[in-house]
Amino acid sequence: MLLGARNDFSLASKPGAWNELALTLPVFLVYQVGVVFLNVRNATDLVTAQLLELAHGDRATYLEMTGAIGLGTAAVFAVLGRGQPFRWGKLVQMAVEGGAYAIAMGTAASWVVGKLFAGLHAAEVGGPFAGVVMSFGAGFYEELAFRVLLFGAGARVLAWVVTGRPLVGRLSRAPMTTTETCATVVWAVASAAVFSGMHYFGALGDAFDMRSFVARGVLGLALTLVYFMRGFAAAVWTHALYDLWVLAF
Repeated sequence: MLLGARNDFSLASKPGAWNELALTLPVFLVYQVGVVFLNVRNATDLVTAQLLELAHGDRATYLEMTGAIGLGTAAVFAVLGRGQPFRWGKLVQMAVEGGAYAIAMGTAASWVVGKLFAGLHAAEVGGPFAGVVMSFGAGFYEELAFRVLLFGAGARVLAWVVTGRPLVGRLSRAPMTTTETCATVVWAVASAAVFSGMHYFGALGDAFDMRSFVARGVLGLALTLVYFMRGFAAAVWTHALYDLWVLAF
């Protein structure tokens, strides 16, 4: 475990499972604290409504509960993740790395859309504060829903159906067979399409436009690649900072 902990701090390594969650806790808390002051929330957010119901709609109680969740979660990380010591440098690395991926991702999406269509415009969400909050909510909840659950779990199931072999824990480890690789790529494209399509439903849903659908599909594929190669925390920070760039700035 000590060797794993040292590798966890190296620039090239993925964080351990508990550190992955710890590195995304700031993103989660910024959203959970800010969203209670907005009239909208992320479509994949299944937590806020439950907390507000438990708080009987009282914001002060909600904020106290959110703070308690943050402290409790940090305590759980400290106990269960003691074989993977948390290092603040890794948090800085994830933020910087996510920012670099966000710039590259935005450039790639703009290039693809520019080649296929006339241009792409950013959505309006109601000012910089709302942009920050919704960006962080999208970063955490959408990566959990679309990269961890839809892509991660779905690709394992698809590859198992195709090959007949259990793949738990194998997708991030090389080498994969050609069949497993093809199944993973196909599911990455499919899950990116679902991710893109989700943006046309709900309170902040846009009217369907092929330019934005293709752009979001490219972004979904890029985030899937970040998740596959660098892990959940890197994908969360990349998504949050990209949305922050688009929505707030």
